[in-house]
Amino acid sequence: MADPTARIEELRRLLRYHSYRYHVLDDPEISDAGYDALFRELEGLESAHPDLASPDSPTQRVGAPPSDLFAEVAHRERMFSLDNAETPEQVAAWAGRLQRQLGRQPAGFACELKVDGLAVSLTYRGGRLTGAATRGDGVTGEDVTANLRTVLGVPLVLLGDDPPAVMEVRGEVYMPLAAFDALNETQAEMGERLFVNPRNAAAGAVRQKDPAVTATRRLAMWVYQVGYLEGGPAFRSHTDSLRWLRDHGLPVNPASEHVDDLDGVLHYVASAEHARHDLGYQTDGVVIKVDPLADQSELGFTSKSPRWAIAYKFPPEEQTTRLIGIEVNVGRTGAVTPFAVLEPVFVGGATVTNATLHNQDEVARKDLRIGDTVIVRRAGDVIPEVVGPVASLRTGAEQTWKMPRKCPFCGNPITRAEGEAVARCTGGFDCPSRLREYLAHFAGRGGMDIEGLGYKTIHLLLSEGLVTDPSGIFRLRPEDLLGFEGWGEVSVGNLMTAIDAARDRPLGRLLTALGIPLVGGTVARTLARRFLSMERIMDAAEEDLGAIDGIGPEIVASIRSWASDPGNRALIGRLAQAGVRLGDPQPEGVDRSVLAGVTVVITGTLDGFTREGARSAVEDRGGKVAGSVSRKTTAVVVGESPGSKAVRAQELGVPILDEAAFSRLLAEGAGFLEQA
Repeated sequence: MADPTARIEELRRLLRYHSYRYHVLDDPEISDAGYDALFRELEGLESAHPDLASPDSPTQRVGAPPSDLFAEVAHRERMFSLDNAETPEQVAAWAGRLQRQLGRQPAGFACELKVDGLAVSLTYRGGRLTGAATRGDGVTGEDVTANLRTVLGVPLVLLGDDPPAVMEVRGEVYMPLAAFDALNETQAEMGERLFVNPRNAAAGAVRQKDPAVTATRRLAMWVYQVGYLEGGPAFRSHTDSLRWLRDHGLPVNPASEHVDDLDGVLHYVASAEHARHDLGYQTDGVVIKVDPLADQSELGFTSKSPRWAIAYKFPPEEQTTRLIGIEVNVGRTGAVTPFAVLEPVFVGGATVTNATLHNQDEVARKDLRIGDTVIVRRAGDVIPEVVGPVASLRTGAEQTWKMPRKCPFCGNPITRAEGEAVARCTGGFDCPSRLREYLAHFAGRGGMDIEGLGYKTIHLLLSEGLVTDPSGIFRLRPEDLLGFEGWGEVSVGNLMTAIDAARDRPLGRLLTALGIPLVGGTVARTLARRFLSMERIMDAAEEDLGAIDGIGPEIVASIRSWASDPGNRALIGRLAQAGVRLGDPQPEGVDRSVLAGVTVVITGTLDGFTREGARSAVEDRGGKVAGSVSRKTTAVVVGESPGSKAVRAQELGVPILDEAAFSRLLAEGAGFLEQA
């Protein structure tokens, strides 16, 4: 039997990576079905080997951390993910678990279409929209208030004369199919990259820096749940709450329906699947909830999802087409990934011409041959996949495929290390494909965020020899670009301004942009707070890195390997010469260890701190800010209009601090709590 420890760690790594691609970058590399298969395999292994369970496993969390593009917002109540079902039998098994826990059948279910969009929360105070945030990791999301105010279906003021004091509602922002088609027509006319599907387009529109751009994208929203309510009506059921929301001007999907029993649930699912293409938006399943709120409360939650709800996912749609060829891409890490070139086929609501093949072992395992008739699957998935060949239709003219021995972009050898699934180009950044992908990552939103430096511009810079590594971006002069088609004084000036602004990005952004393996935004910010300078990070000993909470042996090894590479050290030197800031200022008068081992939860509005400022104040002193209260919480800081976290703190006996006491905590550490 294969070593379960190694497989569990590999699955966790893959799921973290693909969760980041999906939730943060909105640029997934595998289908939802592929992700779910990895997730189920990990759940099974962890269940079979409980001694290998880990609190930081993807099975124990909701999603990936939020992007750095917008300010962070803590949700008043956690936005949980849902467990999935893919067959009527799995739905029936879920209903059986409910009956065993309640000692009876639930008194009805609420069924809703699962809309393929971006989950958000809206906050209303006194009936007026005051905030909007993405789901993020379920505890903390991104502040997208200005952009959500442009969505016509989102009321800025609720209807009625009895608004609650504070209400947070959850919903799904989506792009109607007509708006998506119109957007792609415009993209095509401008020679820009087409959006793959409406979900991706909606996510990108919500995260636009300019709300005016969001307004042009014709987004819509369905509200599906009350997440938090203060000073409002007492609902008896989820259906009652939806009716109240609709009556007060919030968009509630008219397809939402109460059913009495499991037979009603399965009938709704079958009808919804049959009618899915008759709608003006994409759906990928049905969300089923226990309707009575008293039953929901009794059923409660697991560590990652409510027991009283489940998502039934429609089976992916499949079509057959011909596999014309297999080509490869080279990514920013040098990974060589094969992809299928297909005769165009309409499947899952889009025309597909390419599909991922993951790696050469996958091609061999599926026995794919050039010229095969193949089954292609895509059901709202971002990346289509080739399920396999229709072997019975083979003529004998089909050809097997082998990984090229040389990179088609640079001519250097392609090698594959023993024990690795991925082949890599050995050309380093002499490979134009790898360099292009690296520069796009470096300049992207999660990195140095250089407005206007997209693939099209990067291709121009590389083809003209103006840039050979990231430092070259900061040595560009206006005269280097003036005269090229589409580059006048205004566009060149805008790019130069964006590049100048990027010189002064925080150290955490630079670390993310450099693409150090396993160092994403959260790890990058942690390193920046601990060391304050690029030089200190690159010279840090393994024991110093490993002593940092949240940085394990694999990350330590990756950082040390990257930092010891002479080419990377030379790059840092060139960035410094080009005027890029390589450190963050030391917070004046701050003891960076005064809150070591302290975990704080913040709820409500503070007068002297923004939410982000309060978080930074704790983290700068070595503490942690959590999104939910537990027995391990050191203290809960309570401001104006606190949520249920203050009540939870009282129940658990966790110290509650006002803003003055919070300031003392920052200055004196947790010791003063024993004196209070």
